[in-house]
This record gives sequence, C-alpha cells and structure tokens, in this order.
Amino acid sequence: MLEMCRKPLERCFGVGDGGDGLLWQMDLKPHSFGDYSIAVVQANSFLEDQGQVLTSPSATYIGVYDGHGGPEASRFITHHLFAFLHNFATEEGGLSEEVIKKAFSATEEGFLHFVKRSWPAQPQIASVGSCCLVGAISNNVLYVANLGDSRAVLGRRASQGQMNSPVVAERLSTDHNVGVEEVRREVEALHPDDSNIVVYTRGVWRIKGIIQVSRSIGDVYLKKPEFNRDPLFQQFGSPVPLKRAVVTAEPSVVIRKLKPNDMFLIFASDGLWEHLSDEAAVEIVFKNPRVGIAKRLVKAAVQEAARKREMRYEDIKRIKRGVRRYFHDDITVIVLYLDHSRGSPNGRLGDDTLFNCTSTPVDIFSLNTDMGADDAEVSLHALS
Repeated sequence: MLEMCRKPLERCFGVGDGGDGLLWQMDLKPHSFGDYSIAVVQANSFLEDQGQVLTSPSATYIGVYDGHGGPEASRFITHHLFAFLHNFATEEGGLSEEVIKKAFSATEEGFLHFVKRSWPAQPQIASVGSCCLVGAISNNVLYVANLGDSRAVLGRRASQGQMNSPVVAERLSTDHNVGVEEVRREVEALHPDDSNIVVYTRGVWRIKGIIQVSRSIGDVYLKKPEFNRDPLFQQFGSPVPLKRAVVTAEPSVVIRKLKPNDMFLIFASDGLWEHLSDEAAVEIVFKNPRVGIAKRLVKAAVQEAARKREMRYEDIKRIKRGVRRYFHDDITVIVLYLDHSRGSPNGRLGDDTLFNCTSTPVDIFSLNTDMGADDAEVSLHALS
C-alpha cells in the first residue's frame, strides 16, 4: 500500500476541467458502500493542497491536507499517513483513537527527519507545514481526526426514518484557528508566561504574529526552538523568541457510529469554508446530482469569491496561478456518499488484498493534459 500511495499522483484517474485550466476533478467513483467525488482548484504558484481516498474491504480513508509555506508537507503526508494508519490498525487489530494518533505522530516525526536532512541546502523547509484532516470508516464507525482548519461536515436527515425530513449540516471537526475565540483562549492558557503568544496583525489573530492555525504537521521552526535560532534559518525568516513549541501536532479526534439517516460527508480545505457555510455546502450536495458534485462545490466557492470582488467566475479563471491566490485559496473538496442499503461499510470489494487509492494531482498547472483517465487501482499481495 505504501508504494501505491507513492505512485505519481497525476496518474490517478481524473480529468481537468475544460473551462478552468487550474481545476481538476474526479466525477464519481465507488467505495465499499457508496460513491465519492473529488475536485481541486489551484490558486498558488505551486499547489499546496493535496487530497486522497483509499478504499479497501476493511476501511475507507479520506484525507485533505492544506499546506502552507510550500507544498512539501502536504505531499509528504500524502505519501505516508495512510500507510501508517493501515499498518498500525493491522498491528492493533483495528482502528481506534490511539491508532490514529499514533499514525499522526509517526507522520510528524517522519517529516521532522525530512526537514533535518533537507535543512543544510534548504533552510526555509523549517517554515513549511500543513493542516491535516482525515476521515476513516470501518465497521460502521466514522473517525474524524484533524489538525488545523480544514473541515468535515456531515449531511443527515433531521429525523431518522422520515424520508421527507429536512437535511441538516453537522460539523464533525474542530477548526484549530486562533481566529476562533475558544482556540485563542486555549493557546493563551498553554502559554501564561507569554503575553504576545497571540497577537492581532494584518487583519487577523496569529500565533506569535505569524500563523493562524494552532495545530499542524511540520512548521518545525515553531515547534523546535533550535531551528528558528539557527543563523542559517534567520537568513530566510525573522527569528521568533521561543522557549517551547507554540504549535502542536496532537489531533482532535471524533468517533461516531454511522446512522441510517447519515447521507453524505464533505471533507474540504478552508478555501471552501471561507466562502461557503456548512449549511450552504450541504444544501448544494443534497439538491444536485452526484456526478461532479465536488466540482460543483469548488465552483460555488470560486463564484462567491468572484462576487465579493464584483467579478464573474469567467474573470477569475483567466487569472494565472500565483496571482489567483489574491482572490481565493487552493480549494480541495471530497464528497463521500453513505449508501447504507449497499451493505456493511467493510465488505463490498471482496478481496482483502485489493486496495484502491485516488489522489489529486501534485500540481494542476503542471499536469500533462493528455494524461488518460485510467483508474489508479492497484492490487497488492504484500503490504509494506
């Protein structure tokens, strides 16, 4: 499975969008008890968002990784986290909160080693990090783990067993962003000796005046004081006086038994939620066909970003990568439908050696436009 997740991501099946050269989508594909759709639009010079879905008979994994400072951390997570999750779950006899936290910790440690190796030639790597949102479904239980401000939202009927019952949005993750007063107080309580641990600058609240998220993979210079004090790094960034870590890689984890009135899940980077509310996103998914639903959400967010600037979507999509970041962020969306009538969420695919991994492209701008829409399905008889 590790080698499968390391396959060149642009080979995973999906297609560019003919109307927007920086948008990629995978219309619809089955998982063990439903369908899922993925879409991503690039705004940065290098795509910093990554997303992936891994399906198997025993579990379905969903990941959205919103990088910052560069693409290295989100790409690293894409290559390693699911493998850690699967291997630790196998060792422990199934998924659990402990297994998930262990996988997050192993990914964080792995990226730290990568930073240390890259440091002499690339000191700025210490300032690269990523939010990390993961969903896992096994034995009809949903696990949601999160670092940062990507978000998971459930669409469900308000009343169980009533087909005419309205569909409501239920947020399943915590936004670890100091713009949220509760998170700001949490960070301040952890650093009572630092009156400047959170400051309001450039229109938002930031930890040490630098970063908005309080939890992430990477951002080593905010976790290991020896990195930001090193003269090598100070050539590229301002020194930050730290006594201890001010950002953590400890995920918040929600565990929820799936119910018959649970209809679908939306996993997305904060680029979507900056422009759409939880309720608006759930309404779009509920009222529209499944095919291309993730792209529909991405386009709705970009249209709203355009409206705020008194522009049209047609104007936005003509803007080049990099410059486009001034109008909206990279946006990654994964919609996963929950079809309870299809049976158990861990039995539809049959062969326990068959794993299927779909990942977003490493970079949409660089994606070869004549790449075929071949399935990224890989059969493995020996797992790393």
